[in-house]
Amino acid sequence: MIVLGLTGSIGMGKSTTAKLFAEAGVPVYDADAAVHRLYEGEAAPAIEAAFPGTTADGRVDRIKLSARVVHDPAAMKLLEQIVHPMLGASRQKFLSEAEQSGAAVAVVDVPLLFETGGENRVDAVVVVTTTPKIQRERILSRDNMTGEKLDAILARQLPDAEKRQRAHFVVDTSHGLDPVRARIRDILDQAARMPRRRS
Repeated sequence: MIVLGLTGSIGMGKSTTAKLFAEAGVPVYDADAAVHRLYEGEAAPAIEAAFPGTTADGRVDRIKLSARVVHDPAAMKLLEQIVHPMLGASRQKFLSEAEQSGAAVAVVDVPLLFETGGENRVDAVVVVTTTPKIQRERILSRDNMTGEKLDAILARQLPDAEKRQRAHFVVDTSHGLDPVRARIRDILDQAARMPRRRS
C-alpha cells in the first residue's frame, strides 16, 4: 500500500481535497479530527496537568488552550510532546486497517507534515496550493479569524513555495473542484506505480 501525505498551508483547500480523495474511494486519515478526538478524552488529563485550567468535564477547552500556547513556542512544544505520540499510535492503527482492507493507496492529511518531519513517514507528499489572494480571502472569511491570528498561524507553517518545491505532487485549488478531481485521478494513477519509500 502506498501512503500519500496530504498537506498545505491554512486556507489552501486541503480539507476539500481530502474529501475528494475520500470520494475517489481512498481511505483518508484526518490528523485534525484525530486531535479533536484526543482532546475529547485520552489527552485531556495530560493536557490539564501541563496547562491547568484548560479542560472542563474531562475535555480540552480548545479556545483556552489555544490562548495559552499560540504565542509561546515552549508551551507549543510541550503540547506537541503530549499529543504527537498519541497521534502516531492512532495513525498506525488507521494505516494497518487500511492495508488489511486491501487499499492500494491511503492518504494521511497532516497540516504540519513538513514541520513535524512527517514526510519521512509517507511514500510521497501531495501539497495543496492556491494564490495568496484566494488564501487570505478564504481564511479571513472564517469565524473568529483576525489578521493577527492568521499571521501567528502562518508564522508556524513553512512557506507555500517551499512546500511546493518539496512536494511530489501539487494540487492547485484556485479553479474549482473539477480540475482537483482530475488531478486526484492522475495522482492515484501515478501512486499505484510508485515504489514504497517511507521509513
